Amino acid sequence: MILSKSCEYAIRATVYIAFRSYKNEKAGIIEIAEAIGSPMHFTGKILQELSRKKVLSSNKGPNGGFYIADPSSLYLIDIIRAIDGNELFSSCVLGLKNCSDIQPCPVHSQIKPIRTQLLIEFSKKSVYEMVQEYERNKYFLK
Repeated sequence: MILSKSCEYAIRATVYIAFRSYKNEKAGIIEIAEAIGSPMHFTGKILQELSRKKVLSSNKGPNGGFYIADPSSLYLIDIIRAIDGNELFSSCVLGLKNCSDIQPCPVHSQIKPIRTQLLIEFSKKSVYEMVQEYERNKYFLK
């Protein structure tokens, strides 16, 4: 497990919302929670955080719900940073506070290129691409 459970759900929720947004529809919290297989209250907290960090938008009222204005400009890295921060790409895998290029831990040189590659891959993959892949494979989320 590379990403936290919150981050996994955040990615799934964002892709689902992007899927609905692509069809010019908004999605409500109950629908999103059901679609991604997450408890509603947990989903609500995640969506609130994504909205606060400007990953998602939302409207209240009878025609309200969550949406993404431009899923092609949103990347997995944006969601990961909004929920888990940058630690995956910067903190020591052994949890050592002083680990750095100058003072490396025993696995620093092996892990650093993997982290760099993860950062590159998460930065290249747009939410819109994820929606297209889900649709193409007739698979959705749960």
